[in-house]
Amino acid sequence: MRFLAVAAIFASLASGQEVKRPRILGVAHIAFYAHDMEQSRAFYTGTLGFQEPYSLKNPDGSLSVAFFKINDRQYVELYPEKEANTDRLVDIALETDNAEQLRAYLASRGVKAPDKVTRDRIGNTSFSVTDPDKHTVEFVQYEPDGWSMREKGKFMDDRRVSAHMAHVGIIVYSLEPAMKFYRDILGCQEIWRGSSDQKILSWVNMKVPDGDNWVEFMLYDQFPGLRQLGVFHHIGMEETDVAKSVAIFEASPARKSYTRNVDARGTPPHQLQIYDPDGSRTEVMTPAQPGRTSSTAPPIR
Repeated sequence: MRFLAVAAIFASLASGQEVKRPRILGVAHIAFYAHDMEQSRAFYTGTLGFQEPYSLKNPDGSLSVAFFKINDRQYVELYPEKEANTDRLVDIALETDNAEQLRAYLASRGVKAPDKVTRDRIGNTSFSVTDPDKHTVEFVQYEPDGWSMREKGKFMDDRRVSAHMAHVGIIVYSLEPAMKFYRDILGCQEIWRGSSDQKILSWVNMKVPDGDNWVEFMLYDQFPGLRQLGVFHHIGMEETDVAKSVAIFEASPARKSYTRNVDARGTPPHQLQIYDPDGSRTEVMTPAQPGRTSSTAPPIR
C-alpha cells in the first residue's frame, strides 16, 4: 500500500499535476539542547511530571537524545548541548498522516526538501526542512510499529502539570516571509494576534490546518539575548484547571531545589510559567475564551 501511494506521488510529479498537501494534524514535539542532562531530566520528570519512556545513544555509548512524554502524540526531546551559551532550540515537529506526500508537496512549492523521507531511530517516518527564520521544522508520521505507538497508553500519570501541548513558540524576525511559509504553503490559519504594549504587534498564533494546535510567532526587533530566547522559544500547555497544575508543581519532588522564577497569574491562577535549568519556558494556560479581539497593532517589520 505504501509503495502504491509513493508511486502515485511520483506519477503526479511526472505528469505535472499538482501534489495535494496531506493533513497536518498537530504539534508532535519541541526539542531543546541541555547543558546538564541530569538537571534537565530532573526538571522534565520531577518538576513537570513527564516520564521518559526511552532514550537513544551514540555509537560511543554517550547519550544522543532523551524523550519525555506529554501524551501519546506529543513529546519534549532533549539533546546534550553542542556549544555552551547558545540558543537552546533544536527543532519543532508537526505531525502529518503522510510524510512522503508532504515532502513531495513542499518540494513542488519550492521548499528545499530532502530527496526522500527516512525511518528515524524510533521507527517513525520523518523529514525536516528549514523555515524562513532558519528554524528546523520536522514533519513526522507515526508508524504503527514505531516506538511512539508501541508505548501508546503507557508512561503517563497524574504527576503531569498538563497532558496537552497546545502550541510551541518560535522567534520570527519578519512576519510576511513566515506567513508565506506557514499560511500559504503549510495551510496554517491565523487564529489570534496580540501586543504587549498595544503599539507594536508581539505575537501571532497560526493553527495547523487539520488540528487544534498552533505555532506561535514571537516577533522581535533586536535579536534576543539568551535569556529572552528562552522566553520566546517555549512550550505552551493547556489546562482547564491551572490551580491543579500549580498544586502539582508545588508538590513535585524537585520543587525545593527549583530556584528560578515562578509566575502564577490570577486568583485562581489562569497561567503558570516556569523555566527549565537552561531558561527555556513552559507556560500552562487556561483555554482561550471565545470572542477575544485580535490586536490591530502593526508588526515591527
